[in-house]
Amino acid sequence: MLSKTIEAALNKQIRIEAESSQVYLAMAVWAEVKGLEGISNFMYDQSDEEREHMLKLIKFVNERGGHALISELKAPNVIFNSFKEMFEKLLAHEIFVSESINDLVHISLENRDYATHNFLQWYVSEQIEEEATARTILDKVNMIGDDKGGLYLFDRDIQKLTVVSSAAPNGAQ
Repeated sequence: MLSKTIEAALNKQIRIEAESSQVYLAMAVWAEVKGLEGISNFMYDQSDEEREHMLKLIKFVNERGGHALISELKAPNVIFNSFKEMFEKLLAHEIFVSESINDLVHISLENRDYATHNFLQWYVSEQIEEEATARTILDKVNMIGDDKGGLYLFDRDIQKLTVVSSAAPNGAQ
């Protein structure tokens, strides 16, 4: 059974994951309108993944006797000056999500809710991977600079991007 403290914290994270899905969706739309099909497809996939993270939390809350709440979402930024700015905002957002997950882990330990703590370890590992991917992409974007040919190749190749995180068991993804 979830305590009200844990339930409230998990419901806050449900909203954050839903907003993360919206952030990626807004980026996908922006990239698609700019003709960046590869970046757009990557962002659509990431949006779906964030929604799955939200649903996983919802199921956990409900299965533990709580009540998952679906709340109003903050509208994401929909305009970017460049694809570089978009990826900088993406990295900043992933760092924010990591901090939120870390806060959740702390709350679960303070409340001696070891089942929730155990459940959250997947999110901790996932956020390490999400941040690593965002940093890798931003590194590539910085290498491209203003080179249109580089952007074309990056847009084509981003869908194949994989980042092996040191947090993944045996280097697996």
